[in-house]
Amino acid sequence: MQMSAVRTAVAEAASTVVLPVDAVLTCTGYTPDAVLEPHFFCGEYSVEFDRSMRRGMDTVELTCRVLVGLADDENAQRLLDALLSGAGSASLKGAIEAARGAPGQPALGGAADDLHVMRVQGYRWYEHQGAQYIGAELIIKIIGKGD
Repeated sequence: MQMSAVRTAVAEAASTVVLPVDAVLTCTGYTPDAVLEPHFFCGEYSVEFDRSMRRGMDTVELTCRVLVGLADDENAQRLLDALLSGAGSASLKGAIEAARGAPGQPALGGAADDLHVMRVQGYRWYEHQGAQYIGAELIIKIIGKGD
């Protein structure tokens, strides 16, 4: 797998959510210098190489973050809760897993074999470039050929 292509495809999939407020989720496949909130981005990842013989498959755990502004504490948390839900038009899990492709087809437009949004963690206040946000992390398991 080429991680730049994987990260870009995950961000593109996340950008398809429909927010319950008059806003658009901005998304990047990399950790940005500054965010235009609400914002989703792909951060650090770990790779377990050679899950099958001769570079047949690698497994990646990709940590993504979603940050929401704090103009109104309660409404910011309601928006974050909608983004972190398991289903619905604002669900990041639903939007990202929709990019798995049809059965037997590659995921993320061919960038990976399959993926699964495993969990949400770290629901808390985040500081990014000196600004405060409410946010959380999504952990995505991705499998693909060992390029």
